[in-house]
This record gives sequence, C-alpha cells and structure tokens, in this order.
Amino acid sequence: MSNAAAQTGSPPREAIALENLSVYFGTGANAYAAVAKVNLRVASGEFVAIVGPTGCGKSTLLNAVAGLLRPAQGRALTLGRVVNGVTHEAGYLFQQDALMPWKTALANVAVALEVRGVARAEAEDRAQQWLARVGLAGFAARYPHQLSGGQKKRVALAQTLIRDPSILLMDEPFGPLDAQTRGLMGDLLLQLWQADRKAVLFVTHDLDEAIALADRVVVMSAGPAARIVSEHPIDLPRPRNVADIRLDPAFHALQRAIWNDLRTEVMKAFGEQGDGVLQAGASA
Repeated sequence: MSNAAAQTGSPPREAIALENLSVYFGTGANAYAAVAKVNLRVASGEFVAIVGPTGCGKSTLLNAVAGLLRPAQGRALTLGRVVNGVTHEAGYLFQQDALMPWKTALANVAVALEVRGVARAEAEDRAQQWLARVGLAGFAARYPHQLSGGQKKRVALAQTLIRDPSILLMDEPFGPLDAQTRGLMGDLLLQLWQADRKAVLFVTHDLDEAIALADRVVVMSAGPAARIVSEHPIDLPRPRNVADIRLDPAFHALQRAIWNDLRTEVMKAFGEQGDGVLQAGASA
C-alpha cells in the first residue's frame, strides 16, 4: 500500500494500470518487442519510480500511459478508463526542454491554460502565481535563453502543473542538470507533490534519485521484451530532503537491495551491447 493510502486509512482510487502491456516497433519479422506483458498499478497519490538499463522500455511505458503509442497487446488505463488517444488528465515532463524560445517565462506557463480557452489575463495571473511557487517570481519577463538549466526546468514544471493534471509522467526530467541543481529540483518536486498528492510515474537512471523521491521503485529487465523483475516499497519517512535522506542507514540498505536486482539487468544489457561492438569490430 502507498504512503497516501496509509495516511487516509482507505485504499485510494487507482490512477494508472498497465495490464499485460506489450509494445512492438516495426511489423512482421522485423518487429522489435520493446516491452512484453508488463503489469503495473499506481494508486492515486502514489509516487512510483522506474529504473532499468538503457533501452529497457521505461519511456515506452510512459508513452503508453500518455496515449502517444498504441500497445500491440494488453492495455493501459488511467483513472479506470482505457487509454485511447492522448491522455488529457496526465501532465508529461520530458528530459529535453519544451519551452518556446520566443515566449517569456510567464507566457510559456500561461500558454498551457490559454490553449484550453482560459482568458489571457486570467492565465497570466495564474502563471505568475505558479512562477512564485517554483521560486521564479522575479523572472517572469525573461526568455528561455536568459535562464539557467535549473530555472528552465522550474518553468517547465510550472507549465505542466498549472493544468492541475491528476497524473504526472516524468521522463528523466532532471537528467541534464548538475548534481547540486538536480537535488534542489528533487526537493522542489517533493514540496509541490506533498502539497497536492498526484500520481507520479517517474523514469530515471539514477537509483539514488529514485529512492529519495519515490514511495515504490520498480526495476525493469534488459530488453528486448523488457518486463518488470521486482518492486521495492520505500519505507522512508516523509516529508523528505533529498540530501538528508541519503544519510539514513535505511536508505543504504534499500540501495543495496535494489542494486542487487538492477545490476543483473544492467550487466545483461552491457553484455549485449559489448557483443555487438565486438562483432562489428571483427567484421571491419
């Protein structure tokens, strides 16, 4: 059971369900099985992180939930409804910045409401409030090229959350940032999430980040036909500080346990990639 369920005393509504989900790229004999028969459930208000080797289909699962691709088998559900087309109740934060360079920080946040028919004055007023929530109240008039990497990520986070999505999908959102900024962004995300518990599906290559943020860490196997090999509840107290929680002995115990599962899959993926390099070198 998630931390959210434990605090309310009753099981929350299920936000995300993947049922025997399989995704293939290509057709016929050349079809590549990205993920195969994946089953995963995320409760409303639960923060779930997915880790696994490069190319194991972590982003593919997010795209299936977002409705950006159609599974070959099985199905994805959000809030009890089968995903069929773009999932409007989900907000999606990508690794790469999606800010429009010709718009100010304020306009980049406000546009998320304007495309939904909210009047510009109201959209800009709410956007200013969100910039304040992410610590950028004084940066509304700046353009993306005038912002640091961390500041652009905060604008993108405000742009995503201003729509008040029920589900938050995050694909390596802090990957390009330096370690210190990444930790600060983790703290900001936890503060915002703690205030308004949304279901979060968070993809990362950083195991420490996954443990520091999540209620549960899911480990995926190496591809092709990647699957979930283990799930680990993160029974660390909340609210959390990303830097401080890493000093907790329980954090290190979790890190060792999860790495035991993850290391096997990483080595499988590394071996397959290494074989390809060796074969290519032998044929050169």
